[in-house]
Amino acid sequence: MKTLYLDCGMGAAGDMLAAALAGLLCEPDSFAEEMNSIGLPNTAVKLEQAVKCGITGLGFRVKVNGTEEDGHFHDHSHEHEHHHEHEHEHEHEHRHEHEHEHEHHHEHSHHHHSGMADIEHIVMDLDIPERVKKDVLAVYGLIAEAESAAHGVPVTEIHFHEVGTMDAIADITAVCLLMDRIRPDAVIASPVNVGGGHVRCAHGILPVPAPATAYILKDVPIYDGGIESELCTPTGAALLRRFATEFGNMPVMKVSRIGYGMGKKNFERTNCVRAMLGDTGDCRDEIAELCCNIDDMTGEEMGYAAEKLMEAGALDVFTAPVYMKKTRPGVLLTVLCRPDESGKYAELIFKHTSTIGIREKRCGRYTLDRKTEEIETPYGRVRRKSSSGYGVSRSKPEYDDIARIADETGMSYMEIEEDI
Repeated sequence: MKTLYLDCGMGAAGDMLAAALAGLLCEPDSFAEEMNSIGLPNTAVKLEQAVKCGITGLGFRVKVNGTEEDGHFHDHSHEHEHHHEHEHEHEHEHRHEHEHEHEHHHEHSHHHHSGMADIEHIVMDLDIPERVKKDVLAVYGLIAEAESAAHGVPVTEIHFHEVGTMDAIADITAVCLLMDRIRPDAVIASPVNVGGGHVRCAHGILPVPAPATAYILKDVPIYDGGIESELCTPTGAALLRRFATEFGNMPVMKVSRIGYGMGKKNFERTNCVRAMLGDTGDCRDEIAELCCNIDDMTGEEMGYAAEKLMEAGALDVFTAPVYMKKTRPGVLLTVLCRPDESGKYAELIFKHTSTIGIREKRCGRYTLDRKTEEIETPYGRVRRKSSSGYGVSRSKPEYDDIARIADETGMSYMEIEEDI
């Protein structure tokens, strides 16, 4: 299985993740050229070599209107007072800053305060695939939700300062494009070193991790690695949350490519995100199985509960008829999920069913290596799901695509499937 492992031992930020992923490509410079051709207004991107603690990696640099601002808004190269000065050590983008009605002492053409509608307008105009636009806006959605929760402001009233500028949009778009190009079957991120101490922002002095970062990383393993600095930004947290399929230790894997994405500041430890791409081979992993017996819910209620569990991202949800105490007919509800998410699904089961108890057990499972690709057919592009491993290989077209074509053409599902 094609697996991407992200080592976040020095936190994560958008520019560091972009540089690390670009380092996995055979020709990183071609990616910079691609970024400069997608229509980012007044923005130029460059990948350059950077050295930290003797290790060579890449730095992701963005210029807006011909100027690169150190730290993506933190320490301006020109001297004047700025309400949004920050003091953390990474000197890359800081995503949790927004403002409601406080003033700026100066104006920059790219330092406007943008709401989600403004961000969406910029992103939708970019020359990138629709699926990548969806990822970019989903990352902003996570940040907006976190800001809303942290500051008690409705999402519709959130106005980004730093996140809304073009260099930050470039960081996020770059990571989403690279993930789309690499297309790993699994993305595993290490526990995240968020740093420690405090960070100064317009709202005052905040603890690290910043409230928005802490909100985004709920249920994710995080720790303070002993460095008095903000190591994980809200943007880095949101990108990890969007793409990581699980958080944990590095699996047994044959590594084929390694990329180092360097931050701007120097520490005693190498200030980087390390990306490792490789093959985990035939797959055996662990899942959690949550079960409960229910005898006092209607079929409609049970169906709704199952839908909500699947929408939340459960690996599988299924029911089976059982006879319970006093020979009552009932339903056995089973939910399969990642072990580190069992608490989340237990909470949903209690919310959407009448059960008063849930059983949990851990199960090892064998899985085939799975991937989805698009193929050309007489009916247009169709997604095909393929799986292989343990000496077998099989593939089938995506049900939703076949059903759509059948509806459009008036042909039967079986005719379309056989044709393709």
